Amino acid sequence: MASNWQEKIKNLGKDKESQKQLEELFKELESEKERYKTDLNLLESAIKNDYDSILITELNLDEPGPRIVYVNEDFTRMTGYSREEAIGQTPRILQGPKTDRKVLDKLKQRLKAGKSFFGQAVNYRKDGSEFVNQWDIHPLTDAAGNITHWVSYQHDITERKRAEEVLLDTQREFDELREASHKTVLDVDLQGNIVMANKSFRELVGYSKDELKQIKVWDLFPQKYRDSLKSRFDQGADEERFGGRHFKGIIRHKTGVPIQIEGDTRLLDLKDGTLIRAEILNVTMQKRIMETLKRRNQEFDRLMRQASEFTYRLQLMNGEPIFEAVSEEFPVFTGISAELVRQEGGYKEFIHQEDLEKVRKHYQNVLKGKSCTCNYRIHTSEDEYVEIIDYAKPEWDNSRQSVVCVCGAVSLKPQTEPAV
Repeated sequence: MASNWQEKIKNLGKDKESQKQLEELFKELESEKERYKTDLNLLESAIKNDYDSILITELNLDEPGPRIVYVNEDFTRMTGYSREEAIGQTPRILQGPKTDRKVLDKLKQRLKAGKSFFGQAVNYRKDGSEFVNQWDIHPLTDAAGNITHWVSYQHDITERKRAEEVLLDTQREFDELREASHKTVLDVDLQGNIVMANKSFRELVGYSKDELKQIKVWDLFPQKYRDSLKSRFDQGADEERFGGRHFKGIIRHKTGVPIQIEGDTRLLDLKDGTLIRAEILNVTMQKRIMETLKRRNQEFDRLMRQASEFTYRLQLMNGEPIFEAVSEEFPVFTGISAELVRQEGGYKEFIHQEDLEKVRKHYQNVLKGKSCTCNYRIHTSEDEYVEIIDYAKPEWDNSRQSVVCVCGAVSLKPQTEPAV
């Protein structure tokens, strides 16, 4: 465009008529400039909800890299660099120690092939603080279809990544607590000797097998309960005192820490005598499990509300997932049309073949009424597979008696390396 204007001006003379034509040309140029500015503002407004900033660079990818020719105001807010500081520099001003070199190499490879790129890496603001930047980079072409520039739509997903990591940590904690809460069993003879204590009980009280053989069962309880419990044994272990009884109380860990428990006792008539079996529930642990589960569900709901790669709604038909709806981001991220995935068996088009059975079981669990996550691989618009986290929860009918469908949100799985 610039060369056309230069040619027009060059052909003008110096007479009054030429000067008048020159003024008209400048008016047209100013009008065209305003029109481009308006179009750019409309473009920015249209994508504002999905991206935090826009960056445009020159085509050249060789050292020292493509120069920045345009940034919008949101870029300056996100990074701390003013337009004057950014323009003329390369995107390397955002890179630092934790920026993953593998991601950058892949980015360069894609762009050299003239292809779009979607990825994430740790970037750095002007003040040195880190943030996780999600890029969506596309070529800009001229009228002849030649690539002239690259436009990068950028999104700060730091908070989402932190929330995902908290959720994963909470999930691990919940699994550990649930494992620790498995059935705790203690067998005691009529003299109060501990005959058998399973691993769960030994972990509950902190004593080894040999240590438990040296003490009476009432020694595990606080002083104020010991005399009462001992007197029951002195009176004889019959059905009234120990058979089919439910109890609540406090037991003491080896370190002296009190633990709230409850459970049931029953008598076991064996050839060698009678034993009292207690099946114990660690109430303190159960409370922690419920608190952890509550925290996990809060984080789960938070992530479901946050922007993800895409969201979906599905049912199962004969054990097979049938997608009822997917968000508008789905075809952009997967390269698969929404119409195709809604067809029977459509889920097989974007989920990795080796993960299909895992995914089916994941959805079956959700339809049983449990919110849960699942890691598996899905196809992207870049014709590759990436690992994601699928956050799925049940949607109940009005009476909350049955699950009517599965609602879910998908986001990229945080990598073990800090930069992705």
